[in-house]
Amino acid sequence: MGHISRKAIVPAFASTRNAELVAVFSGDAAKREEFNGFSYDDFEKGLAARNVDAVFIGVPNHLHRDFAVRAARAGVHVLCEKPLAASSADCESMIAATTAGRVRLMVAYRHHFGSAHRDAMDTAHGGRLGDVRSFHSCFVVQVFPGNIRTVKAAGGGTLPDLGVYCINTARQLFQSDPSHVTGFATTREDDPRFTQVEEMFTAVMEFPGQRLATFTCGFGSARYMTYDILGTKGTMHLDPAYDYASDIRSELILDGKRETRVFPRENQFAAQIDYFAECVQEGREPAQSGAEALTDVRIIEQLYRSTL
Repeated sequence: MGHISRKAIVPAFASTRNAELVAVFSGDAAKREEFNGFSYDDFEKGLAARNVDAVFIGVPNHLHRDFAVRAARAGVHVLCEKPLAASSADCESMIAATTAGRVRLMVAYRHHFGSAHRDAMDTAHGGRLGDVRSFHSCFVVQVFPGNIRTVKAAGGGTLPDLGVYCINTARQLFQSDPSHVTGFATTREDDPRFTQVEEMFTAVMEFPGQRLATFTCGFGSARYMTYDILGTKGTMHLDPAYDYASDIRSELILDGKRETRVFPRENQFAAQIDYFAECVQEGREPAQSGAEALTDVRIIEQLYRSTL
């Protein structure tokens, strides 16, 4: 059980309406004792013993496929932390397994369940900004030495960890996929944190209709996360756009007039879990589906290839 599971997912169940935490799996003996949980080796045994309907997968990226396939074979629905997997091939295996097992697969794009983000998408899609021409985003943090996100073999890197938010948001905004992408990776050779993955990545994505999206994601700068939507009639700015632990400020500019709103901190994780539970109960495909996540992972791979 990793950081996001321990600090966000487990506490979120105190606020869910239609989901209950019944089992925890961990490779750490102390955590298993704390939660009366199971080891990863006893995954299938634990699923059966606690009559588990669905699982949240929060292990490192390179392990997503294995646990998702094992869950699907056990007839258990899968909510998986982003990115869906470390490669598009792994994503395809997860989609195939959940399809064969007749279970739902959803990627955990929890920012979709934040009111500030939903308001921004509604404003843009409703035409208040006019013809939306471009999207610009920045998502950077400082990582500690040895952090799993800097281990290439574990599926680490700035694009899978942070850039995927920017990619998915641009696609959601433009309601289409990019026709061309290119990227630039920067690595500080004097920083031992970045011997396996890039420190920073900047991408440009061209969308149909001569529209553009740019973003920078990084592991070596002060924490900062924003996005801007630029239209022919107005603009919108969110800060901190992708955060889940603080209020989010939204600034709408129309005809030179600024309208600022502050969206109080919300439990995006509880809302996400409830939505997934509803999809399972009602037998419908989540909007944050395996196919949706696969497209984002393919774009990540294209961006990395463009730097070669």
